[in-house]
Amino acid sequence: MPKLWNETIEAHRRAVRDAILTTTAELAAEHGVRSVTMSQIAEKAGIGRATLYKYFPDVEAILLAWHDRQITEHLGQLAEVRDQTDGAGEQLEAVLRAFAHISRESRGHHGTELAAFLHRDARVVRAQQQLHGMVRDLLAEGVQSGGFRGDVAPDELATYCLHALTAAAALPSEAAADRLVTVTLSGLRDTHAAPDDGKPRTSRHGHHSHRAQHSDH
Repeated sequence: MPKLWNETIEAHRRAVRDAILTTTAELAAEHGVRSVTMSQIAEKAGIGRATLYKYFPDVEAILLAWHDRQITEHLGQLAEVRDQTDGAGEQLEAVLRAFAHISRESRGHHGTELAAFLHRDARVVRAQQQLHGMVRDLLAEGVQSGGFRGDVAPDELATYCLHALTAAAALPSEAAADRLVTVTLSGLRDTHAAPDDGKPRTSRHGHHSHRAQHSDH
């Protein structure tokens, strides 16, 4: 069989598979995972049931494949954003902003039956580990260059960043998500922790703090 013909068939299969994945996710989000049937999927995707069963055995398999596609696309987007930027600090900011916007785009599935079903998928854990590792490595590089605080381990800071920015899913706009990223980044750069060397501290008005005054007696 000619190579061009093979490529055409493969492209057609990918297109059908993508249509099945997208259709199933839409039906599950609209009606609930348990309500979706293979017949509904075939009808909405515009294919026969026999064709659908050649691709997937059941609805659960389709949803897991759809989620796998989403995870792969998102990790690819974040890696691409990182690689298009120079410098650990700039790379981290770009990755965190992209992650916050992805969280917002995915918010339609949060708190739904579909989200509960998908987050039992082991691929979520692996994706989270990959993302955590990407952020941790950028933080470690930034600490070495003096761009980020060194009093907290990069591993802990990565956990802080990612947990903080999952809140972007509940924010009303991209501008709000960007503000949250700015706040998160400020926490990475400011130590806020002066050593307690026993010296009196002064307030903005030039007076000793209550703690400092107390220690003088």
